[in-house]
Amino acid sequence: MSWTFTKNTLVATFDSALFSPAAAQASQDFAVGHEVGALATSLYVLGFSFGPLLWGPGCELMGRRMPLIVGSFGCAIFTLASATAKDIQTLIICRFFAGVFGSSPLCVVPGVLADIFDDYQRGPSIAIYALTVFTGPLAAPAIGGFITDSFLRWRWTLFLPAILGFFAGVLLVLFLEETHAGSVLSTKAARIREKTGNWSIHADHARIEVDMKDLARRYLIRPLRMLAMEPIVLFVSVYMSFIYGLTYGLVGAYPYVFQHTYGMNKGIAALPLVAVILGLFLAVCFIIWQQLRSQKTSLLGDAASEPEARLLPVIVGAFVFPLGLFWYVS
Repeated sequence: MSWTFTKNTLVATFDSALFSPAAAQASQDFAVGHEVGALATSLYVLGFSFGPLLWGPGCELMGRRMPLIVGSFGCAIFTLASATAKDIQTLIICRFFAGVFGSSPLCVVPGVLADIFDDYQRGPSIAIYALTVFTGPLAAPAIGGFITDSFLRWRWTLFLPAILGFFAGVLLVLFLEETHAGSVLSTKAARIREKTGNWSIHADHARIEVDMKDLARRYLIRPLRMLAMEPIVLFVSVYMSFIYGLTYGLVGAYPYVFQHTYGMNKGIAALPLVAVILGLFLAVCFIIWQQLRSQKTSLLGDAASEPEARLLPVIVGAFVFPLGLFWYVS
């Protein structure tokens, strides 16, 4: 079951950057500037910011399965609309809504992992999930570059993720089971009512009434309050925003440098990003090793198993990350 939503996450993030090398060709076809064409990628990522306002409350009220399925098919439909767009306005608007729906796995899948894994298994599973989040946009420019330079042209950088999105949605429908405890109990209670005829049997989750004020307070006001009142939340959020923004900056910078400085075509110019994917894979291996070591020391009753001991990968990454930036600049 876990590979189904992992594939869904990979498709959504892959879609975010696959169009990037095709933006110039699309801008030329629509007779607009390159900056306008680049909005098709920027607004998709912007949709990642607005989507959690919808999917966050949705996965708590409706369970995990339905938001993931709706998000997958919604992203695929709007991506298909972008591929068949007749003007730049349609392309940009549909890309934004594709990002809104594509953000569903980004905020729902961590909840699924928390549902199905215990404290020791959750760390490695989150690490593997994060690998799919960053591998998608890093692998996409090379593939998008080869597609753009071929006879398929820029529209197939949107047709391809749309096809993958529909395929991922079908897999979710066929294989993904509900993991949210409240939704599972509600379904079980409904089956018992049907078998026994006792209509007084209900799960507590089914008795929850949708209160817009409570939803706004819990999912909109509370996160903003924590962001303003908790320094650690603010600093981590700013740091992660910088890293995520830098990732998409590298997606555009690497191909540009190798294409305009060394004369490579769009596909080959993006292949140096494979080195970043390799670094991510090594980082995940290090995190999993550290998590397994922490689990072993915990079973032995060692003090090194405290939650703070798991900060080792973060500490190492805090020093290695800026060194990598200087390496790139040089």
